[in-house]
Amino acid sequence: MHTYNDVLESVEKFSAFDQLEIADIIRKRAIEERRNELKKEILQARKEFKSGKLKPKTVDEIIEELFH
Repeated sequence: MHTYNDVLESVEKFSAFDQLEIADIIRKRAIEERRNELKKEILQARKEFKSGKLKPKTVDEIIEELFH
């Protein structure tokens, strides 16, 4: 398994242009991964809502839960 430092040292061997390309690819992959995570969370929440495990709440109720 590679450490962050190993990866950074490897990337440093590339040209500046290639480093920017690598950074862009990593950013896009991270965005796509987060989209997939959100999709799973949304599908799970919808499933729970349809099964009656979740109930609609007002904004005030949600804020109250978050801060208490």
